[in-house]
Amino acid sequence: MPQDHSTDNPILDAAKRELAERAQATAPLRTANDAYDGPARITSINTSAHKGTRKTPVTGGHDSVIEQFGLASDAHAGHWHRQVSFLAAESIRTAQNRGLDVREGDFGENFTTQGINLLSFPLGTQLKLGSEVIVEISQIGKVCHTRCAIYYLAGDCIFPHEGIFGVVLHGGEVHTGDDIQVVKLGDGTCSFTPVEALKEVERARREGTL
Repeated sequence: MPQDHSTDNPILDAAKRELAERAQATAPLRTANDAYDGPARITSINTSAHKGTRKTPVTGGHDSVIEQFGLASDAHAGHWHRQVSFLAAESIRTAQNRGLDVREGDFGENFTTQGINLLSFPLGTQLKLGSEVIVEISQIGKVCHTRCAIYYLAGDCIFPHEGIFGVVLHGGEVHTGDDIQVVKLGDGTCSFTPVEALKEVERARREGTL
């Protein structure tokens, strides 16, 4: 992925400067509030064998979700507050409308959703996926410490703005096409999320970088 620091290749450095200037001149990627059209469901379940890579839809369209861990076959699963991630299909369409050739999993989300604006729910909101899995929203958005290729191509990357993270409260099987239900509205806090993580996101929003 492109980095912000200089390389030993003057041609590559010049190309990166041009892309960075183009990024600064492009309007931020944001999905309109009225873009979400129900019913609320999972349109794709995506995993990867390694961190820092694009994810691909799981074979057979189903996977196991493990309590306090995440998707069984995903490298990002673990005992922390970002066990699973969500991104709306509507967000992906926003990026596609910018001219990007992207699809489900390309932004690293575990669950591609449709028909529900997860950004509108406070931290602590609990979601039921299918008939068994319960996930609590633990973080909204994320700070990217290095710029990815999508940022340079589109002028922005939508996942830091519109990606959602959660902690698995109850495991089970999930399938593509499963319904998403809000079973409890949060109060804006999540006991699983470190204070430092929340402060980092809040600081980025105040500074206008998120």
